[in-house]
Amino acid sequence: MSNQRQASSASQVPHLSPAELSYLYTSLSLPKNPIRPDGRSPTQFRPLSAETTILPGTNGSARIGFADGTQAIVGVKAEVEKTVLAADTLDSRSLAQHGDALNREGEEGSAAVSGQGEWVQMSIEIPGFRDDDALPVFLGEMMRESLVGSVENKDEMAGGLKARLVINKRWHWRLYIDVLLLSQPLAYPLPLLSLTTHLALLSTKLPKLKSTGEEDPFFDDDWAAAEYLYPRSKSSTGSFNTVRPPVTLLVISVGENVIFDPNREEIAVADAVLAISITRSHDSETLKLLSIRSIDPPSRLTQPAIPNSENVNILSATQGEEGAGQEEVSGVWRPRRGGIKRSVIARMVKTVLGKGGVGEEVLEGLEGVEVQ
Repeated sequence: MSNQRQASSASQVPHLSPAELSYLYTSLSLPKNPIRPDGRSPTQFRPLSAETTILPGTNGSARIGFADGTQAIVGVKAEVEKTVLAADTLDSRSLAQHGDALNREGEEGSAAVSGQGEWVQMSIEIPGFRDDDALPVFLGEMMRESLVGSVENKDEMAGGLKARLVINKRWHWRLYIDVLLLSQPLAYPLPLLSLTTHLALLSTKLPKLKSTGEEDPFFDDDWAAAEYLYPRSKSSTGSFNTVRPPVTLLVISVGENVIFDPNREEIAVADAVLAISITRSHDSETLKLLSIRSIDPPSRLTQPAIPNSENVNILSATQGEEGAGQEEVSGVWRPRRGGIKRSVIARMVKTVLGKGGVGEEVLEGLEGVEVQ
């Protein structure tokens, strides 16, 4: 939880007075037509520009820029690595039988780390943050989690990223994904980084394999014959019928309203903030929910130099049952306390996953970006 709390500081709380926050909250919580500061509808994404295959010497790369000037670049590199053991494909008995062999191979240092989750390494660089700060670490693990997340059946396994990295029982591809945010984050940067990573993976090519079976891998030297990590094949209806890389989208609730792709002012007054990771199912007809992460909005954090007597997050704990100082003042916004209702979470997920919803619109828009 501490990482999540610190990571939310990336939203950079705007310097707004309590009256301005109250006006913003009232505008966003209007029953039918919430008014957003930039005039967008509740489910409208920010305008963006995108391009792929921009970095030489990489297997795949992409750049996305938002209208506010924030940009991100992602490069993907792949290398062949020897496989020790696909831990998540073996039962406990097999693991026990292979335990001694794993220990011997680990001591010799001649094989890769066990487990397919380690086949994808992600690093994120954000101006003003160290590599081991909470924000880049938390964002990197959140995106990597959706990429190498578990699957529920063989059909999903056949289309997922982990299966695409397997060469044979003894060899696999290891991906190195380097993410660079080119400017100070003006809002929580997760959607921008996730969409750019999605496009970079779509443009990633791997050399064509010429060896067969369990032979040591041998590849075609002709890069023109290289194959996409995520091939783009279309069905008779014109839709893409293969699994796509996941994307993680940010959704907030303000009052009874669900708002998509919030800016930092909207996050400042949000009742709840969810990061929802989705991908296209194997049948290409529906979207699949991979994970949901809650992120503490700034209103739930204690700002520096704020004494406990003024901290609205712990007033109930320090002032007992009297409730002193908790009366509402007209025109002054006070952060909401308490958890998130299940019904609100359900509506936020439905906004992304529903038929014709936001998630479908975003994935279709990314499919329209030309991959060279």
